[in-house]
Parts: sequence; C-alpha cells; structure tokens
Amino acid sequence: MPGIDKELRSRFESEQHKALLNVLFTANWFRSRQVALFKPFGISPQQYNILRILRGAKDRMNMHSVKERMIDRAPNATRLTDKLIAKGLVARERCEEDRRVVYVRISPKGLELLATIDELNKADMRDLMDRLTAADAAQLNESLDRMRG
Repeated sequence: MPGIDKELRSRFESEQHKALLNVLFTANWFRSRQVALFKPFGISPQQYNILRILRGAKDRMNMHSVKERMIDRAPNATRLTDKLIAKGLVARERCEEDRRVVYVRISPKGLELLATIDELNKADMRDLMDRLTAADAAQLNESLDRMRG
C-alpha cells in the first residue's frame, strides 16, 4: 500500500500533522472494510459492536451500560438496538422493579449471526494483524493512547 502522502496526493506541515491525518484516513479505511463485510447481513458496524457487547456480557444489560462499552458511542444506540430487536437478533426485557428501565440481551439468532461473521472476519483480521509485529503493535497502541491524552 502506498504511503499516506501518495494516497492523499498531499504534503504535510509536519510529521505530527501527517500522523493525525493518517490515523483519520486509516480509521475510515477500516470502517469501509467493515461496512462491506456487514452489508450482506443487513447490519452496520455500530450494530455489530452492540451484538458483540451483548455476547460478551453473558447476561442482560441496560442500554446505558451498552453505550459505555461502544467503540463508536453513537447517540442513537437505542434506535440501532431497536433495529436489531426488529430483526430478532436482540431481545428486550423490562425491569420488574422499575418499568422505566429496559434491558437487552443477544438472542440465539444474534449469536448465530455473530458466529457466521466471525468465520468470515477471522482470515481478514489475521491478514491485517500479521502486517504488524507485536512490538510494532505495542508502539502504535502507546502512541494512540498518548494522542488521546
């Protein structure tokens, strides 16, 4: 893959400026790959993230907890979850003690969908991860954490 300067046909003010734009460009590149992967299943990357959170929870969760764990903390997480409920991938439960509280959990159909996606995604992710050594990945993680302060 060509460098970011060739991809964007641009020059940069500094290496820091180049790095910032590279992070944004690469994030969008990853997002495009995700959108293409999930499109045949009729879900978005944010909905996939919600399903993975619910699978990892092993029990029901309230929407506030789901939102806290999201990578892309979409303000419309409830609407995204409603679409997953309509597809039968997530189930909604009301709290008996406080009817205002709503819990969600992944359904068996949602677990099946994730298993299918995981199989397709596994080889692609392995290919991407093999492009970095463990030391490169650790350095990248440290740099990204430092950027976020």
